[in-house]
Amino acid sequence: MRRPEADYLRDGIYELRAAVRGVQYRILYFFHGREVVILTNGLTKEQRVPDREIDLALRRKRLFEDHPGKHTLKGF
Repeated sequence: MRRPEADYLRDGIYELRAAVRGVQYRILYFFHGREVVILTNGLTKEQRVPDREIDLALRRKRLFEDHPGKHTLKGF
């Protein structure tokens, strides 16, 4: 997907934008091979994603990459 529904932020982190009942949300994610890994959810839309949220997503990305099995929900 492309803008306005999705966009690349930085360092392998992407955002998906969705509106629910008039409220804009952003979901941060990255790709692990052919899989999508969701890092955060429910950020309300501001002009741009705050750097602290991207930094948190990057820390979570590193944790996942170090131990993917530990951070994977199975059964879906």
